[in-house]
Amino acid sequence: MPRILLVEDNELNRDMLSRRLTKRGYEVSIALDGVEGVEKARASRPDLVLMDMSLPLKDGWEATADLKNDPATSHIPIIGLSAHAMDGDRDKAMKAGCNDYDTKPVELDRLLGKIEALIGKQ
Repeated sequence: MPRILLVEDNELNRDMLSRRLTKRGYEVSIALDGVEGVEKARASRPDLVLMDMSLPLKDGWEATADLKNDPATSHIPIIGLSAHAMDGDRDKAMKAGCNDYDTKPVELDRLLGKIEALIGKQ
């Protein structure tokens, strides 16, 4: 079962995404902020990280850069998630090290396509 780390501070987004991904056969663990996200990714080495870009303590851009600059976690694909569909946000996320980017509210089929493209349905 593929393991996904969901780094999301919004309770409604966390609940909705984790339930829907679990129903699709993914094992989902959760981190509430960027610091916890980096710690959990380093400890559990998930198959993929879904990283909210607007997080407390350490934002998603910084947390992504930390994971990509660490040889132990640099191989883990990261999909950046943001409610801000501003021009340049996708580029900023990709420059931080995200492998892909999606906007919120999440369209599940589109997000699943991105997840499967990066890790496959193992």
